[in-house]
Amino acid sequence: MKFAFYTLGCKTNQYETQAMERFVTQRGHEIGAFDQSCDAYVINTCSVTAVADKKNRAVIRRCRRDNPNAVIGVCGCYSQHAPEAVRELGIDVIGGSAGRQAFIEEMLEALETRSHYEQLDNALRRREFEVLPAGGLEERTRAMLKVQDGCVNFCTYCIIPYTRGPVRSAPLELAVSQTRELAERGYREIVITGIEIASWGVDLPGKPAVTELIEAVCRAVPALRVRLGSLEPRVVTEDFCRRLAALPNLCPHFHLSLQSGSDTVLARMRRKYDTARYYESVELLNRFFPGCAVTTDMIVAFPGETEEEFGESLAFIRKCGFAAMHIFPYSRRPGTPADKMPGQHPNAAKEDRSRRAIAVAEALKQDYCRSLVGTRQQVLFEETAEGLYAGHAPNYVKVYAPGEDLHNEIRTVEITDLYRDGVRGKICPCNGENSVV
Repeated sequence: MKFAFYTLGCKTNQYETQAMERFVTQRGHEIGAFDQSCDAYVINTCSVTAVADKKNRAVIRRCRRDNPNAVIGVCGCYSQHAPEAVRELGIDVIGGSAGRQAFIEEMLEALETRSHYEQLDNALRRREFEVLPAGGLEERTRAMLKVQDGCVNFCTYCIIPYTRGPVRSAPLELAVSQTRELAERGYREIVITGIEIASWGVDLPGKPAVTELIEAVCRAVPALRVRLGSLEPRVVTEDFCRRLAALPNLCPHFHLSLQSGSDTVLARMRRKYDTARYYESVELLNRFFPGCAVTTDMIVAFPGETEEEFGESLAFIRKCGFAAMHIFPYSRRPGTPADKMPGQHPNAAKEDRSRRAIAVAEALKQDYCRSLVGTRQQVLFEETAEGLYAGHAPNYVKVYAPGEDLHNEIRTVEITDLYRDGVRGKICPCNGENSVV
């Protein structure tokens, strides 16, 4: 049998899709492309915004229309949150945001019996970390290492705590053993990921800090790059920075979740920091990791956000000097407190503020990229693009350079100018791997 997979949403979803691919191949089945004719299709969904829900439905409808005789399964946060909406789309197997192996088993049974199956639970009652195989099937340069699941922040705009449940952490020994396995399989970079990795360890004996996990992973594979997923600002302390700065293979790229640069909006969002604490984190990172890339996400047009508050956000992101940003217009999520807040903005206001914020974010990104001109970066090359090879520097800036047979190779590149969505450079004559990062 041939399976095809389609993943929407975050790196954790990508990790879990890769695990399901491995479950399928371990049972002797093939993996095909999603636009090919296959026997079964799996759509791993996201539900972080209403726009994500719309994308989920569009992909599911198109898959059912184009493959009327195939077995189609849907899992992930959307089917966990809104299983009734998925049922209406004529899906054969419905899974939630956990139990990936059981979900694949039901897909295989559906292929044999043509019966319908559902495999859902109450996410808020989950207490165990689901162990899944790390890494994917294809020859990839970068592997994700899932170390944590769940969230208990309950921000007023977010549905994820309800779809993912409470915090569950991978034991340190498991994370280290999977890290070493990925190194043996030829990956050159590992991304530590989870729903909220800053909370790793709060459910483990002794409540170890995420710093201990990062140190253990980096030291387990000193020849590999290690990159961090999204962090909460509160975890970035002087001790955190000092200890991480001693890890030579840790990438100097830190994604700090912001959401708003206005203290009053942050309070309405029920975030656990204000702009002063956030900026303290940015300053610490810049002090201990000179030239590092600090990136972030921001929501615009949150309910009740005034023009003055929006202006505060724009001023704050300029002050932080982010290397890259994702800008999202606020999306209403039924079941969250923000959905019932007064001051909901019309789409025109959301679009206007998105455009203005994106313009500032793009200018900041160009400023950061311009600061790299004349520097030498260790680039992990991943793909070809318009006659050049493309890859990422340790700061996650995309780098283009001429060359041949560079896939999964790290080369020293001297940056010469800005190019497309990143920078361009030339490979230094030594062609050596002067350092991991």
